[in-house]
Amino acid sequence: MRRFFAAGLTLLLVCAATALAVHAADGTVYGKGVTLTESVPIADLMADPEAWVGKRVRVEGLVVDVCKKRGCWMELAGGENQPAVRIKVEDGVIVFPLEARGHEAVAEGVFTRIVLDDGLGEAHSHEGHDAESCRKETRPGVIYLIRGTGAIIR
Repeated sequence: MRRFFAAGLTLLLVCAATALAVHAADGTVYGKGVTLTESVPIADLMADPEAWVGKRVRVEGLVVDVCKKRGCWMELAGGENQPAVRIKVEDGVIVFPLEARGHEAVAEGVFTRIVLDDGLGEAHSHEGHDAESCRKETRPGVIYLIRGTGAIIR
């Protein structure tokens, strides 16, 4: 019985650790952190998104929004009145806190295009909850975002 309890407790701790953030000198590290050294300006990504689809990128900016339901995304903007890009992470694996809004952040992942089912930009279910809460449109029926693998929030 004790062996099963210990195994269950170990599994629980391992699962909990995947969603936890690690505090470091640079800020709080989420997920795998950031390994790329060169950042792509967010304005460049959003000005010609098709040129970046499928590429691993690093971006830096101000956290202007965070998913209020699950913390499964955050939006970074390169500056005031500048375009923003959404960093979408796997639900429950990385959880961005609402308190991150207003802080500087660095994030990394694969720049991705999502085509909505009807091509009209209507909200459809994807990523585990409604698309309306996760959409960042740059043209009707298409969403561009970064599938985040890690971030540092300062």
